[in-house]
Amino acid sequence: DGRLQLSGASALHPPAPHKHQSLVWFSKDGRDWGEPVKIGDPDLWIWRIQWHAGAAYGIGYATDGRKLIRLYRSSDGSRFERLADNVFDRGEPNESSLVFLDDGTAHCIHRRDDPEGMGQIGTARPPYTSWTWKSLGARIGGPHILRLPGGRFVAAVRLYDGKVRTSLAWVDPATGRFHEILALPSGGDTSYPGLVFHDGVLWVSYYSSHEGKTSIYL
Repeated sequence: DGRLQLSGASALHPPAPHKHQSLVWFSKDGRDWGEPVKIGDPDLWIWRIQWHAGAAYGIGYATDGRKLIRLYRSSDGSRFERLADNVFDRGEPNESSLVFLDDGTAHCIHRRDDPEGMGQIGTARPPYTSWTWKSLGARIGGPHILRLPGGRFVAAVRLYDGKVRTSLAWVDPATGRFHEILALPSGGDTSYPGLVFHDGVLWVSYYSSHEGKTSIYL
């Protein structure tokens, strides 16, 4: 409907009965964002929201010790219903990013924090209750995935193999192949990239502390 939507979560502290609550805000002009709206379940952090065919989708990961991620759906961006419980139940699933194809196929890239620690790429068809997963063979953080006009999938992630960095990589959901293509100027505390493809250019935002203080880069 032309409004902007911002998603995030509040970190709660004792005596609050929960650790986190996912929230959204809306704005018509990018300046006035109104009041936050609670979405999803307490202690299920809905990491990113992706719109497809008139509905909003997001995967929440448990922050209270449970090892699960849950898929939510909303028709208005404010009231989110559970669509699939525990869509990945191995290790310690974490932050996720969704991308949808024109035929409705969904792909999900997500982080794992368990000792095995390899990122995963998943695929599902509507109604998105059954997923197949492949290991990316790389430990990743703060993932975001985007499909480019030519059909290829690019991901922006934090990598931990040797030098910590934020990088771009090609991802093949069919095989799980993960190939780093560009290490961005980054290091130390760095992650959480965002991706937008506009007028033939891929824009990337991320934060990093490699220049002495934590800054946001575009």
